[in-house]
Amino acid sequence: MSQDHKTEAAPPLNSVDWFNYRRRTSHQIRIGNLTLGGDAPLRIQSMTTANTMDIEKTVAESERMINAGCELVRITAPSKKEAEALKIIAESLHEKGHEVPLVADIHFTPNAAEIAADHVEKIRVNPGNYADKKRFEDIEYTDASYAEELERIRERFTPLVLKCKALGRAMRIGTNHGSLSDRIMSRYGDTPKGMVESAMEFLRICRDNDYHSLVISMKASNPQVMVQAYRLLVSSMDAEGMNYPLHLGVTEAGDGEDGRIKSAIGIGGLLEDGLGDTIRVSLTEAPEAELPVARMLVERYSNRSPANQSAVPLSFNPYSYSRRSSREAGGAGGKQVPRVVHDLSNGPITEAKLFGCGYRYSVPLDKWNLDDFACDFIYAGSEAVDFELPGTLAVLQNAEHWQDRTRHYPVWPADEWSADHPAKWHFVRTQSKDLTDSFIARVQNNNRTVLVLEAISEHAMSELRTACMVLDAAGCDVPVILRRTYDDLDAERFQLYAATDAGAPLLDGFGDGIWIEGRGLPLKLRNSTAFGILQATRTRISKTEYISCPSCGRTLFDLQETTSKIREVTSHLKGIKIGIMGCIVNGPGEMADADYGYVGTGPGKITLYKEKEVVEKNVPEERAVDALIELIRSHGDWVEPVT
Repeated sequence: MSQDHKTEAAPPLNSVDWFNYRRRTSHQIRIGNLTLGGDAPLRIQSMTTANTMDIEKTVAESERMINAGCELVRITAPSKKEAEALKIIAESLHEKGHEVPLVADIHFTPNAAEIAADHVEKIRVNPGNYADKKRFEDIEYTDASYAEELERIRERFTPLVLKCKALGRAMRIGTNHGSLSDRIMSRYGDTPKGMVESAMEFLRICRDNDYHSLVISMKASNPQVMVQAYRLLVSSMDAEGMNYPLHLGVTEAGDGEDGRIKSAIGIGGLLEDGLGDTIRVSLTEAPEAELPVARMLVERYSNRSPANQSAVPLSFNPYSYSRRSSREAGGAGGKQVPRVVHDLSNGPITEAKLFGCGYRYSVPLDKWNLDDFACDFIYAGSEAVDFELPGTLAVLQNAEHWQDRTRHYPVWPADEWSADHPAKWHFVRTQSKDLTDSFIARVQNNNRTVLVLEAISEHAMSELRTACMVLDAAGCDVPVILRRTYDDLDAERFQLYAATDAGAPLLDGFGDGIWIEGRGLPLKLRNSTAFGILQATRTRISKTEYISCPSCGRTLFDLQETTSKIREVTSHLKGIKIGIMGCIVNGPGEMADADYGYVGTGPGKITLYKEKEVVEKNVPEERAVDALIELIRSHGDWVEPVT
């Protein structure tokens, strides 16, 4: 096992039991008539997309969100006039019988925050831009000059703290990966550590004023960064005697399948660790569409019991990604990208049956065509495969039905495995209970073996991660395929649960492949889900990635329509990341590591970015998509779509 996969010099995280589910005990607060944290249920929330000054539309949208189960309604207040409009919005909702707390979303305007505190139950501030301006400047600080900056922030922020304390208002200190201030970036870099310190500076001011009605968030569009930042935040709060509740979210997750998978990996992974008190699933869709997804994520934890797994030494760093080191065997492990396996054993296997997992056979040409989502292995069980396979595909068969052919491998149950079998490679299906010392020793001594680890309990994520650490503790570097089967799930729950159970271990560096099954669900759905999980964890890139914000009252164009247009003409650009942001607040900083950016900067006007650099300002919206294509072309990243 590689040494960089261990937790060398990592700070402790006492609030998390890595082996047995235990929800972190946080300080309970009140937001209006709602309790949050402590033993309160996991709360779900969303944000309006209407212009806040369009009071009728904002109220109607808020009602739709509430009817969909929203427990906190967030509304943007970018200036004093929107903050003042919150009074009328709150009164209108109260007159209609709605008592759901309202949250004012503040970025650059402290005066707006202080006005909003008169009218709503909670204020959200972003420490990256509440008292700082972002110019992407690298500033050198001495300890003394940095201390002066902290005193300036204290003077700017304290009035809001004292007002919220006097009025009994709650506050969310919400750090975003992409909107860290130049001050934080210069001191700590574009890192989870910088995100955490950005929030801790504000938390210390609140604590010094004996104000504790606080919720904290660490959002990023990259689930890996997001998970690491939340864990580091909790560790930092533990070290300073703080236990404030957490608001979880993957920001700019996108829409459709991609947005759901990315959100589930980040949010679900942290919920599995026992972290989180409220969540928002940020989709580029109508806000009421976010609530059912959020409910599906949190419902798994309403009666979650401990797993009763034995602890082993941690073999991963919770705050920094590195992939578990494994030897290569059977086309998996080593430096190979994570593999995708599908079960096709329910009946005869034909060329047509491979269509759902990315292979299209042309009869006239006698030729295979491969999609970007072409799986690596099919499990045939006891079925024979009597046609010539495409060269990138291998077959797994039950050992007693194994065909001695190229790229055909036997699959054994753990208790029947025979290392003397003549096949070059063996796949052995195991569960945690199979990982005895003697079994692990046999596996390690046979370099022809790939382990298929099957999770069977509701604690699938922890079960898979723990099993990999058991192998690491024994010095066993066998490649591991993560397997999970789901029964009686609809398509959306299947994607969310699989993304949590298989995606979260991948974020921690575990797994050389995934094998997820949803009985009764189409193969094409299962295949796209598997590749979507690998894409979202950044462990195997097979398509374009879109970092698109969920829209709000600041948005300057129709985000859903525009995202659809851009996706239609760029979805063939494998490996390219495109940020689509509704306004400058969610602009070059928020899209963090996007290759290209499309940002609203005025009514009908778009600014285009190459990474964080402005390339063209004030492009008319009607020609902005074409201009984006030309920008991509000019940097050599454009390829013509295959028709």
